Amino acid sequence: MTDAPVAPIARRFRGYLPVVVDVETGGFDCERHALLEIAAVVIAMDDAGHLRLEPTVSTHVEPFPGSVLDPKALEITGIDPGHPLRGAIAERAALDHVFAPVRQALRSSGCQRAILVGHNAAFDLGFLNAAVRRCGHKRNPFHPFSCFDTVTLGGLAYGQTVLARAVQAAGLDWNASEAHSAVYDAERTAELFCAVVNRWHVMEAGAAWPAAQTGRPCRDDGAATLS
Repeated sequence: MTDAPVAPIARRFRGYLPVVVDVETGGFDCERHALLEIAAVVIAMDDAGHLRLEPTVSTHVEPFPGSVLDPKALEITGIDPGHPLRGAIAERAALDHVFAPVRQALRSSGCQRAILVGHNAAFDLGFLNAAVRRCGHKRNPFHPFSCFDTVTLGGLAYGQTVLARAVQAAGLDWNASEAHSAVYDAERTAELFCAVVNRWHVMEAGAAWPAAQTGRPCRDDGAATLS
């Protein structure tokens, strides 16, 4: 990675590349409950210093052997782990699928490591790290404990800590019927993160900023999925 030119985003976050991750699971215990769905959105920066979303990568995940599925968690997510059309893949393959574009983004940006961005980020990072340990994965691009949490950022910027309310306070769209999907939640979290950082960028430049940001951060078209 040292031969790649250093992109502005590498300088913005001290060599870390923000990548939004959302997981849907079979419960709250990352060691016992299954990882069922994962989505990731790499964050990029344009020439003006504004953050934007790269295409989303996602997949459904097969419950690991011996894992526990809490019926209450499945009721919230609406996931049927045994559905024949779910297209779930094994944890190792799921990690490879998500990690590949992250490593590519690290090479192209000159960043040294990915840093997980999440809403209640410790939850997503805990399940990601647990899956990495179970699989013995040796090429995890994410920092093992550092993260950016949009609960804190949303509270700071908009006075809201619930994802739906923070997203709406930022002037972005929210559809409750699509919530608790890893893809939807990851993309809304990514938009919220970009809105907060871009707002700070404008404030640093001394420009006026409206009370509520309107519109959404621009993003590249296309998405990668195995679901």
